[in-house]
Amino acid sequence: MIPVNFMNGKSLGRQIQKNKHDTEVKLHSYAFLTAEELFSHLSTTQAGLTSEEAENRQAEFGKNVITVGNKNTLLHRLREAVVNPFNLILLLIAIITYFTDVVASSRPDYLTVIIILSLVLLSSLVAFIQSQRSNAAAEKLSKMISNKADAWRDGKLTEIPMDEIVPGDIVRLSAGDMLPADVRFLTTKDTFVAQAALTGESNPVEKFSDIRNNQYDGLTDLGNIGFMGSNIVSGSATAMVLATGNSTYFGSMAKSLSGDRAKTSFERGVDSVSGLLVRMMLVMVPIVFLINGLAKSDWAGALLFAISIAVGLTPEMLPVIMTSTLAKGAVSMSKHKVIVRTLGAIQTFGEMDVLCTDKTGTLTEDKIVLEKYMNLHGEDDTRILRHAYLNSYFQTGLKNLIDLAIINRAVQNGLQTMPAAYNLVDEIPFDFSRRRMSVVLTDKSGKRQLITKGAVEEIIAISSFVEMSGRVMPMDEESRRLALATYEKYNADGLRMIAVAQKNEVPGSGAFSVADERDMVLIGFVGFLDPPKESARAAITALREHGMRTVVLTGDSEGVAVKVCGKVGVNTSRLLTGRDIEQMDDAALLDAITSCDLFAKLSPSQKERVVRAFQTAGHTVGYMGDGINDAPPLRQADVGISVDSAVDIAKETADIILLKKDLMVLEEGVIEGRRTFGNIIKYIKMAASGNFGNMISVIAASIFLPFLPMLPVQILTQNLLCDLSQMGIPFDSVDKEYIRKPRKWETQSIKSFMAFLGPLSSVFDIVCFAVMWWAIGANTVELSPLFQCGWFVFGTVSQVLVIHMIRTAKLPFLQSTPSIPLFLSTFVVAVVALATGFTDFAIGLDMHRLPLVLIPWLAIILAGYLLCVQLAKKVYVRRYGEWM
Repeated sequence: MIPVNFMNGKSLGRQIQKNKHDTEVKLHSYAFLTAEELFSHLSTTQAGLTSEEAENRQAEFGKNVITVGNKNTLLHRLREAVVNPFNLILLLIAIITYFTDVVASSRPDYLTVIIILSLVLLSSLVAFIQSQRSNAAAEKLSKMISNKADAWRDGKLTEIPMDEIVPGDIVRLSAGDMLPADVRFLTTKDTFVAQAALTGESNPVEKFSDIRNNQYDGLTDLGNIGFMGSNIVSGSATAMVLATGNSTYFGSMAKSLSGDRAKTSFERGVDSVSGLLVRMMLVMVPIVFLINGLAKSDWAGALLFAISIAVGLTPEMLPVIMTSTLAKGAVSMSKHKVIVRTLGAIQTFGEMDVLCTDKTGTLTEDKIVLEKYMNLHGEDDTRILRHAYLNSYFQTGLKNLIDLAIINRAVQNGLQTMPAAYNLVDEIPFDFSRRRMSVVLTDKSGKRQLITKGAVEEIIAISSFVEMSGRVMPMDEESRRLALATYEKYNADGLRMIAVAQKNEVPGSGAFSVADERDMVLIGFVGFLDPPKESARAAITALREHGMRTVVLTGDSEGVAVKVCGKVGVNTSRLLTGRDIEQMDDAALLDAITSCDLFAKLSPSQKERVVRAFQTAGHTVGYMGDGINDAPPLRQADVGISVDSAVDIAKETADIILLKKDLMVLEEGVIEGRRTFGNIIKYIKMAASGNFGNMISVIAASIFLPFLPMLPVQILTQNLLCDLSQMGIPFDSVDKEYIRKPRKWETQSIKSFMAFLGPLSSVFDIVCFAVMWWAIGANTVELSPLFQCGWFVFGTVSQVLVIHMIRTAKLPFLQSTPSIPLFLSTFVVAVVALATGFTDFAIGLDMHRLPLVLIPWLAIILAGYLLCVQLAKKVYVRRYGEWM
């Protein structure tokens, strides 16, 4: 087989088309086999595979993962570390320097070329090591959040990781599950699948176990075939796995679908700053070259100097600082039980200023207890519990917390033997538009009964009768009002109310559907209590103090929502329901969200619409949810947040996964995200302002000095030392004031910072020039090595020390302490620079050793520079409102 790497574009395209065609043909043929032929073809049975068979198939077919276009290989990370715009610029400069210093020189000098290549090697090596570490960290974190599937193995239903699914497996699927592979449905019950990611169909598609298509229908139109990448919206099914990994329909298209995703605001911001620095360098180099060539008539020397300046202005450590800071941030967040699925989400997490969250489990204990079972008068009635129990016990789909609470209470009341007297005939599964579910049962005498439970309004809407005092009578306005009054009374007390209805006039045969849920007899209510979390109020207060507004979007009724939200500190002065939202146009909703923090009885699409409204208003929105109904708003939000116990589709959609469903955990993660972003901004602002200041200084020196202010080898060495001093930035601490509010990427802020602080450093560079010229007497061409040594030492030490001034708006060391790694990296580099300048090491860089008389002058200039930077902070903050 021809390796993909060596294919040209056309042959690669043909290969993708061939793979896609072969996959479609194979899946299409499976759709029209009888069940017996299908089991025979894949050598499996209704009871699934044995562990040994599954192991053998795993060895044959490989892991159930898409590997085409994988960018996470060792070779790819090595290429990413070496090939970046800054390294390419340095390599181009190294080639030019090689021709000027070695090929065209009478005395070949390799030192400058060696230093440039060392810079490339150092930045690439550090970037690669950090990439390896971040990859290892990401793999470790990803193991903490894995999607699983229910498959029949060794004759019993077993939960296994999705990547261990193999062709021939028999899997059980229910609402919220992702399809682990391409499958043929064996049994279905009101099974609706969302496959928009593959086909673009906005509405879920119903799937069937029998063959309903003809041979000419397209693959994605086949009603008995399901595809990896889609998910079950409602209903339940069993299915046989036909293809896994790259052999799936999605896998066959993966090469064509594996284009780069859209860049985040953070990535776009970094690109804009990188572009700005590169453009500044490209403008600077010709100017410096022309000025020095014209003033000194040494065009070769001027070219070398201009090239060295280009190297000095290249922020080659930017990719390294970015990678290591984000990786460290992800690992730190994991210690707070927050798992970042994509590193770029860290900045968006810190930028978030509106958190939309579901109520259940986030604000409440997620331990639902059945408190009341009552008739329409509000009187305790065990018969209501019995009907609710039968409904919850016999439903085959995913049993939620309400079902479990009903079952637990029934067992406590000694009703556990009751289901033995009934048989399940059929069921009509729950979905979010009907908000109810039904079961059809027969007892030993053959009596058939339909039992439905669900949201109160929906059950009342399908009920034509009520049962009161043991008598069934038509529902009139009085009985409707009585039922609603009972519901509203207990709902206002904070009970989550579910209505129960039943009817005996059920057809004797045939499949049952939503159409059968009519003319029901409303018999009573069950009420649940899900108490608020003790930590919720403190967490919401903490989020508010960090500039984040908490908005509750729940499918629950108004009474429960108001009761719970009032206890945890969410503003309940205004409440909007799904019905209200439905009647609002976009402009009215945009106006409403300015004052409403509580939205109740929302459908998934309404939740998505509210999130979109907040985004339209200019907010960065996070959405926290864990159910099937949360997938649309999770996808819409700027940052989707879910939990490890969430349904598959919610976890797959989310950017951030919490290992504990608690807002306090979220708050800790937000703080860590802002801290990570703060350290990246420190480096970028230092690089931008420092480079701008160096430009001004070099132009001034080139105009007024009869010699070069620094030789190429000295500039390169200084650049190397300054890069090393910044290696501690990813580990630095961030002021509490900085993390108190959301932080957005603002390129204009970086430009303002650069324009404000850059010229200040140039002023003190020129003061250093004056001291070396007049006080030290290094004012001739013969003494230029002494002048160059003076600026080398001052330039290096000042750039290192100013890191501590820039990293905080406060007084460094006294009011804000740097991290130990940053202190050590800057201290060691400062000592090395001073030792180089005041010892014979200076000779190795073509400089003269500095006289000790320069020490007081250096101390004065450095002290003056740092003092002025501190004063400039106050002016800058007064003008722009913030420092970093």
